[in-house]
Amino acid sequence: MSDEFSLIERHLRRPAGRSDVLLAGGDDAALVAVPADSLLVVTTDMLVAGVHFEAEAPAAAVGHKALAVNLSDLAAMGAAPAWVSLALTLPAPAPEDWLADFAEGFYALADAAGVALIGGDLTQGPLSLCVQALGLLPAAAGALRREGANVGDLVCVTGTLGDAALALACSLGGAKTPADADAAFLQQRLQQPWPRLGAGVALRPLASAGIDVSDGLIADLGHICRASGVGAIIEQAQLPLSAAARATAGAAGLDVLEAALYGGDDYELCVTVPPAALAAAQRAVAASEFLGLTPIGRIVAEPGIRLQAADGGLHAPRPQVGYRHFG
Repeated sequence: MSDEFSLIERHLRRPAGRSDVLLAGGDDAALVAVPADSLLVVTTDMLVAGVHFEAEAPAAAVGHKALAVNLSDLAAMGAAPAWVSLALTLPAPAPEDWLADFAEGFYALADAAGVALIGGDLTQGPLSLCVQALGLLPAAAGALRREGANVGDLVCVTGTLGDAALALACSLGGAKTPADADAAFLQQRLQQPWPRLGAGVALRPLASAGIDVSDGLIADLGHICRASGVGAIIEQAQLPLSAAARATAGAAGLDVLEAALYGGDDYELCVTVPPAALAAAQRAVAASEFLGLTPIGRIVAEPGIRLQAADGGLHAPRPQVGYRHFG
């Protein structure tokens, strides 16, 4: 029978792989060396089975996403990731095969991102996990924050929108299953989103404000607008949509614009960029991740968000605040 210490040793303990990790296990806390000219950026997210991921989701995908959603928060502020801690609650008896696959998915992304797992906790109970990610920013540069958007700035997003929402709509049933290649692409976008770390660092000196799209474009852009004391107009025709999203929505009778505007879990970056900096921002993002940066609207003085149809008409989006756990 395995206890938590043997499980940690077998599946979660690995060399840190970073010279700034002075102590990553075997004591009451970890020790890391923070450069004197840097700011420490800290974010924490919990994921609960049945709320944030399907209990039947592949364990490797859960491990990937648990880390990815935290790294995405660092990316949104333009921070370079460095260290992470993990608190994991597993039912009894401990599902060792699940834990092995979880660790494989977690470490695959950690290695790709240059992140060291430096500590955490393992307990018994309903399946849930909590990740704390820590990153670094040059102190002189500061972070890319939600406040800072100015009237006249362009609203831009990386990648494509609506993919994860369409994958979820299909997996919940009631929608026609898309073609195999499209289904695989959308499921990967839902279960294994890729945090836009390179894009975040590249955009930090060029964008005026930023956020990651976790709760849906309208909800998350709304956070920027409120923090900055501005509004926005979004041109629906400019929303970047993947070929898989278009095909799936058409086959399943789903609204692809609805998914792009209100669906969450894409973990793309939404930033505001001064028009004069757009070309440089697009080049920087393309160079960092071979990724597109698409202008989809503009910041205006009037509070709130309005949608502009292809005919130029403006209308308000449907009320949306993002997922609320106790709302």
